[in-house]
Amino acid sequence: MPVFGVPGGASRLTLAVDRTTINDSKVSYLERYMQAPIDTKPRWERRKDARPQELLAAALDLFVERGFASTRLEDVAKRAGVSKGTLYLYFENKQELFKAVVRDNIVQSIGEAEDSMAASDSSSAELLRSMMMQWWEEFGATKLAGLTKLMLAEANNFPELAQFYNEEVVTRGNALIATLVERGMQRGEFRQVDPVLVSTILSAPVTMLMMWTHSFLPCEVKNIDPIAYMDAFIDMSLRSLQVEAPGKS
Repeated sequence: MPVFGVPGGASRLTLAVDRTTINDSKVSYLERYMQAPIDTKPRWERRKDARPQELLAAALDLFVERGFASTRLEDVAKRAGVSKGTLYLYFENKQELFKAVVRDNIVQSIGEAEDSMAASDSSSAELLRSMMMQWWEEFGATKLAGLTKLMLAEANNFPELAQFYNEEVVTRGNALIATLVERGMQRGEFRQVDPVLVSTILSAPVTMLMMWTHSFLPCEVKNIDPIAYMDAFIDMSLRSLQVEAPGKS
């Protein structure tokens, strides 16, 4: 009969086989599969590295569903499948958890867009179109837009969070657009305008579209096609920014 043992607490099973009772083909099969390394790491330990992302995902869902004030940390922990005490190992309080959600989902994307623009050789018009559409597809059209809705609704009650969101998302996002407009002017692609003012003008209609899509449209009889809206808005914006070709009035 086979005898199995794990000497010295090793994580590999060893096999002793009486070949007089089992034929060679069975011995070969047993030796090959029973001597394979076994992952003895506890399940909770294997999940440890994934916990921050699981908590951030759960927090995002609840912040969007309930708002900041109504979201409880115990509910975030429950949805992530951990204890409330475990949540505190990663996030000091609800404010810090919210900031981490915003940084992980929005601020990081702004940084990537900044790097992409700096390395691009495309025309400023092409960059503006792709940047605005990408922003809509990855942010405005997803549940992440609920964070903007949250801030518009609760900013007065949580001034510290409002200041954080304004500095890391609104101001930085508008600065990205302003930099792109300045790039277009320097390259002779855009006419001379106030880039800071234009960045605000370009961002406001997209913010309104997010509110329509995520708040008002479920109650409307006629829905607005977001992609058609974005196409029309970007086309109008570029027509007002681009320098006319010689000979055109």
